[in-house]
Amino acid sequence: MKTLEKRSFSPRVRGDQVSGFKSFVSRITYHVSLLFALHASLFTLTSQVKTGADLLVLKYFHLIEGKRIGLVTNHTGRLANGVFLADALHANSATKIVALFGPEHGIRGDAPDGAKMSDTIDAATGVPAYSLYGKINKPTPEMLKNIDVLMYDIQDIGARFYTYISTLSYAMEAAAEAGIPFLVLDRPNPIRGLGVEGFIREDSLRTFVGLHPIPISHGMTTGELATLFNEEGWLANGVKARLTVVRMEGWERTMWYDETDLPWIPPSPNMKHLSTAVVYPGMCLIEGTNLSEGRGTERPFEMIGAPFVRGEVLARQLNDAHLPGVVFDPIEFTPKSDPRSAPRPKHMDQVCGGVLIRVVERDSFEPVRTGIYVLSAVRRLFPDDFKWRIGGIDRLAGTKELRQSIDAGVHPDKIVEAWGDQLGAFKKLRMRYLLY
Repeated sequence: MKTLEKRSFSPRVRGDQVSGFKSFVSRITYHVSLLFALHASLFTLTSQVKTGADLLVLKYFHLIEGKRIGLVTNHTGRLANGVFLADALHANSATKIVALFGPEHGIRGDAPDGAKMSDTIDAATGVPAYSLYGKINKPTPEMLKNIDVLMYDIQDIGARFYTYISTLSYAMEAAAEAGIPFLVLDRPNPIRGLGVEGFIREDSLRTFVGLHPIPISHGMTTGELATLFNEEGWLANGVKARLTVVRMEGWERTMWYDETDLPWIPPSPNMKHLSTAVVYPGMCLIEGTNLSEGRGTERPFEMIGAPFVRGEVLARQLNDAHLPGVVFDPIEFTPKSDPRSAPRPKHMDQVCGGVLIRVVERDSFEPVRTGIYVLSAVRRLFPDDFKWRIGGIDRLAGTKELRQSIDAGVHPDKIVEAWGDQLGAFKKLRMRYLLY
């Protein structure tokens, strides 16, 4: 596996070729026009962090020059000036975008959660846009037949069940089987590269929301995860991709996304704010119950509740636990249908009592532990009305143990202690693959 940090593009010209001078002029003209076309801001990037996509253009264009490219991407795959990488590459003659591959929510990120996408032609580039969410999760040999290099550029949010990292794994696997180089353009983990929490996914619960045996909150970047999946032999039949990671510059593991100076682009319709991503590793577990996780509101995952929940009672119970970095405010909310983000949210048009999860000190906040406290409190306070979606909660947790322990009345801190040994082993494994 290669990681790239510092290398400037330098055109190579063979003087013994009659067309050498023309080739040289063409290359210089191309690079000048490319940089101007992408906007002068790329000469003096103001962002503290430079993403792999920006560095591909500025330093590592030789990796794709003259190549036919397949690009796994969505609306988050932008350069520092806001230009979509796919659009920028399509507009230049030194490479050729021949196929686009979209994860959940599609190439342009406008499909609701869980919506199955069809293959189509991308309107902006005119090239085939294949869906990797639905009947097909992995590029087929037919899709890859005219591709010289397959690239991945999508913003992740740092949780195991966010499906973009499953798409990453399947795409890398397909490239390995086809003998095509695989290039990951790295981006920040928006909730920092430190927090590691949750049960390791058990083998019996391997699904698209838990493809590999990692914890709920993994504390890794996309490039680091790709390296882990590849080097640990977790791709099908132990195949290994010819993987290159274009590393970021300026990113540190202690950084929250709003400390990078990069603009927040909601990675999915319900990931509206960075504050949503901060609570998501724990509050996504609410999806495995009959509670509303706040879809159909302006604060999905930051507010939870149901018509049977008394918000004042739940807030008091949770605040009495004195969990680090978080306060629970009693609220009422009414989920509404939103064609883009929540066509039919739970308890639609019903007034729900519940709590707002207000993170007041995010460095000390523990999202998965907090999520377990919330589930335990609701289960204890409203036992006649609270219900599990059993398949859903087990898939999200990566184990049956969470559900069974809460039903048995096990204290949340004891549940957290139960993952200690396996989490310790993962942390040691993880250390081998950290790039920053």
